Amino acid sequence: MSGHLALAVSTVLYGLGIVAQTVAARRADDRPGTGVGLLARLASDRLYLLGFSGQLGGFAFAFLARAELPLYLVQAGSSTAVGLATVIGVPLLGWRIRRVEIAVLVVMACGLLLLTGAAAPSIAEELPLVPAVTVLGALTLVVLPLARVLKGATPVLAGLAFAVVAVAARNVAGKPVTDLLLHPLTWVMVLAAFAGQACLATALQRGSATSAVASMDATTVVISSVAGLALMGDRITPGREWWVVLGVLLVVSGVLVLGSAARPARELVDAGGER
Repeated sequence: MSGHLALAVSTVLYGLGIVAQTVAARRADDRPGTGVGLLARLASDRLYLLGFSGQLGGFAFAFLARAELPLYLVQAGSSTAVGLATVIGVPLLGWRIRRVEIAVLVVMACGLLLLTGAAAPSIAEELPLVPAVTVLGALTLVVLPLARVLKGATPVLAGLAFAVVAVAARNVAGKPVTDLLLHPLTWVMVLAAFAGQACLATALQRGSATSAVASMDATTVVISSVAGLALMGDRITPGREWWVVLGVLLVVSGVLVLGSAARPARELVDAGGER
C-alpha cells in the first residue's frame, strides 16, 4: 500500500473514531476520576470501544504512512480528521454544519494539498537510541502527572504525547516485525499512545470535544513537523519550502479556528441520543 493511500485510510478511521468517542465520553457519568480512571469506566462502553478501534486502525495506517512520508504531511493529514468528524456528524448525528466550518474545511484542504505537493518521500534518519529513548521516555512519563496539575492544558499534553508517538513511529516504521517488537522506541510509542489517549478522554469529558481535539492536533502537528525536519531528515521538494510553511500554517490555523467555533457540548450529547 502506498503511503498516500495509507494516510487517506488513516484519516477516515480517525474521523469515525473521534465521533464515536465523543458521544461515549459525553454520556459517561459524572463520578470523580479522570485520565486512567475515566478510561477504565469507558472500557465497558461499546460505542467508546468502537471509537477506540477506529483510533487504533487510524494509528496503524498512519504508522504505515510514516515509513515513507514526512511527519509534516502525515500529522497534518491526521489532524484533518477533526474536520472530517464534523462532516461525518452531519448525516449520522444530525449536527448542523455552519458557514464558518465549511470555510475552515476548505482552508484545511488547501493546506493539505500544499503539503502533499511539497512532500518528498524518504526513509527517516534514525535518532541516536539512548538520547531518543531518554528524552521521549521522559516526556511520556510527565504527561499524566502534569495533566492532574494543569487541568486546562490536558488537550495540549495529549498533543505532546501523540507527538512522541509520531516521532517514535517515524523512527521504527518499516522495520521487520521482530526488530520492531524488540526496539525500545516501540514501547515508548505504546506508552505515549496510552498517555495521550487518557488525556484525550479527560479533555473530551471536560470541555468542547472539537476544541479539545483541535488543540491536541495543533500541538502534535507543530512539534512533530519541527522534529521531523530538524532531526530526522524529512525532505521537501526543492523550491517548495514555502509550500510546507504555508500548508502547516493553514492546517494548524484551520483546526484551531474549528475548535474555537465548536458547537456547545450539550449538543454533542443530544446528537448521541442522550436527552
